[in-house]
Amino acid sequence: MFNKQTFIALFSLLAFFQISSASAGSDTYKKADSAKTLETAQAFLWAAGSGDMKKLDALMTDDFVWHNEGDSSIPWIGNWEGKNIVFDSFLPHFGAGLKVTSWSTDYSFANGDQAVFMGTMSAIANESGKDTGKFSWAVRVQVEDGKVKNWNWFEDSYAVSKAFHGEN
Repeated sequence: MFNKQTFIALFSLLAFFQISSASAGSDTYKKADSAKTLETAQAFLWAAGSGDMKKLDALMTDDFVWHNEGDSSIPWIGNWEGKNIVFDSFLPHFGAGLKVTSWSTDYSFANGDQAVFMGTMSAIANESGKDTGKFSWAVRVQVEDGKVKNWNWFEDSYAVSKAFHGEN
């Protein structure tokens, strides 16, 4: 009986350590993958913010999707599917509609193929001349094979909408 209990305890302990080490191995892989994801997403964020269209293009998958949440009456809000649509339609609408006046990236982290950035910004709506005031933003980025596949942007869409429509 004692030997059986010892065997069961030893077997359970061995199984626990094997599961733990396998888990630690996958965490290490996930962390390495997460680090690459964050690096790619940061490069994309920098390219977008600095207007480096060549770098932005190199970092996008061909089936890239840029999605902005918010008031659908604003020309740059919605789903923009495909690299060409982003360059030929979304970016010109956004550039013509909003001038960013302040920007900060305060937090960033990644898990596997997903990265998240959060910060604050302010902007002027070009047509109305109204200021959005300072507001929070966040973006969730999916990276696949070293390129950005999805960019899901969240902002204070109420502040942006009010400025766009010339409201105080």
